[in-house]
Amino acid sequence: MSSGLNSAQQEAVNYMHGPCLVLAGAGSGKTRVITHKIARLIQTGLEAKRIAAITFTNKAAAEMRERAKSLIGREAKNVLVCTFHALGVRMLRQDGAALGLKPQFSILDSDDVTSILKDAGGSTDAATARQWQWAISLWKNMGLNAAQAEAQAKDDNEKVTARVMARYEERLAAYQSVDFDDLIGLPLKLLQQHAEVREKWQQQLGHVLVDEYQDTNATQYEVLKLLVGERGRFTAVGDDDQSIYGWRGATLDNLKRLPLDFPQLKVVKLEQNYRSTSAILRAANNVIGPNPKLFPKTLFSELGEGEPVRVVDADNEEHEAERVVARIQSTRANGLGQEWREFAVLYRANHQARIFEQALRKAQIPYKVSGGQSFFDRAEIKDLCAWFRLWINNDDDPAFLRAITTPKRGIGHTTLQNLGTFASKYKLSLFEALFSSSLASVLPAKAVGSLHEFGRYVNDLEFRARHTLGAQDARAFMLEWLKEIDYEKHLYDGEDSEKLAASRWTNVLEFCDWMSQRCGGEIDDAAGVSIAGEKKSLLEVAQTIALLSTISEREQDQNVVTLSTLHAAKGLEWPHVMLVGVTEGLLPFKLGDDDNPTGRADGPMSEGILQRLQEERRLMYVGITRAQRSLAVSWTKRRKKGREMIAAQPSRFIAEMALETATTKEDPREKLKALRAEFAKKAIDTAAAAAAASAP
Repeated sequence: MSSGLNSAQQEAVNYMHGPCLVLAGAGSGKTRVITHKIARLIQTGLEAKRIAAITFTNKAAAEMRERAKSLIGREAKNVLVCTFHALGVRMLRQDGAALGLKPQFSILDSDDVTSILKDAGGSTDAATARQWQWAISLWKNMGLNAAQAEAQAKDDNEKVTARVMARYEERLAAYQSVDFDDLIGLPLKLLQQHAEVREKWQQQLGHVLVDEYQDTNATQYEVLKLLVGERGRFTAVGDDDQSIYGWRGATLDNLKRLPLDFPQLKVVKLEQNYRSTSAILRAANNVIGPNPKLFPKTLFSELGEGEPVRVVDADNEEHEAERVVARIQSTRANGLGQEWREFAVLYRANHQARIFEQALRKAQIPYKVSGGQSFFDRAEIKDLCAWFRLWINNDDDPAFLRAITTPKRGIGHTTLQNLGTFASKYKLSLFEALFSSSLASVLPAKAVGSLHEFGRYVNDLEFRARHTLGAQDARAFMLEWLKEIDYEKHLYDGEDSEKLAASRWTNVLEFCDWMSQRCGGEIDDAAGVSIAGEKKSLLEVAQTIALLSTISEREQDQNVVTLSTLHAAKGLEWPHVMLVGVTEGLLPFKLGDDDNPTGRADGPMSEGILQRLQEERRLMYVGITRAQRSLAVSWTKRRKKGREMIAAQPSRFIAEMALETATTKEDPREKLKALRAEFAKKAIDTAAAAAAASAP
């Protein structure tokens, strides 16, 4: 089972008896260790269904499930491989009744949350609502409720936000709905407050493996602790040098707490990198060197020295983009990179992509921007998901309002306003209110009739969806339903451009195919809930929709250059990487003039600024370690700030890479020009030789 593992990997895989922390450096084979450990646990007698492997993204869960399947075969389908959020859903569907939650609760998306917060805070301003949303999310990730948040509020703004949070929590309870943060916070409450639920889950899970452990927040750590209990049968795999999500609540304190909470903790370091050359790793080790170390480690590679890391300076952003294009072209001309997919351009912030997109389009180089709009963020997909949510949970008022107005069905704003007032007065959901015998006292008979017709139709659809099994029937049902509500016409009526409407309708049909495939059990569900081979009802599949952020079939390996933020690139790798915009003020991102007037590494810094600098340094480290064979780092002498051009300095991280200056400077355009001249000379020489050979 453990063939092909190095000694440190084997040590991690074979340690079964207690808590284990695997410090897995970039490219050191952590997924391999996790899947082999799952196989080893089963080999030693632990039932597959008692093993949970928790990841942070659906994509990582799908990859792990696939790798486990190739290693242990059919038994892999019984292992619970899912995200933290998917595990939370499973716990709440099974045991949420203890918290007053029905098994058919709804999961609200970000847009729903914003609109509920606007209502709760009496504001029409989406920007204000999003600020509340951000603050509330951070409080929830810290394990605070509204009362606790208000008690520790630092100023009037925070007090107001805490009061809005209290009203928001009331609305969520009334709608039988949860937001994404609740999928961690409510399971924690369950485990803390209900001993029988805690014991049940501790018995159910014989060993828990956590991937990307450094990305856990305070609430996730508490959930993990209560799931594994005092026996501490878990394996946490992570890397403190790749902790880059402090802004969303991830905390390195979780790594510090492990040896304190579990004194018998076994620590195994994976330091051999199987991804990058020695030149790239040396730059990475040098950059991360100044950060304080919880568990010191140094990556090494046996892949040879490789190409030196290059530093490219440019006059401005346009010049930088030209040089990136030239580098891609010269690398391909040299025969070092044949496919477009072998190249990635990585940057600190989304807005930096535009200039590189323009340069790649001009050079007719195909590309994709990673981390763009999710398929599930499209309005047409949200429309259909609102109907699904309403079938699952009639108390979901946001879903009710979207479904009843999309497409429009002759039920006007005034009718819905009066229905809302009536529902609030009698503490009913909107769906319950429309069937109330007293409704006729506040609405005209025609409006009541239209509402009743909608209510009966929703109930009918819910019944049909519950009894629709398998891919073929699910697709037929969805197409028939879309025809009944005339959704295609709704799309064409709502768009000025017929081409755009057709594109949106194509998305809808693709969504129908995707849903029906899951009903047929043809594809593992990215939420880790369905099992390949089982037929499921459309309603069962619909329950997992809110957990999915991408359609995995759309993530095929296209032959294009990748443009990506450093955050979105984590966990990925490419043969040739270009880190761009590595300029003070961008990477590291502006640290704050008040705390560090010089903006340089030797300036005075507060503790908060120092922590931010350390996280930015980890971000640079993540960027460097995405590269397999070649790495170029570029910076601009001037950059745009608002409407002006300002002088810029190379990032302090370039100096920290400690490269040999004699080998680092290059101009890709000159290199490309030289290559073209060389090819032209060869062509002339070949032609001359051919002419000489054919001469009489």
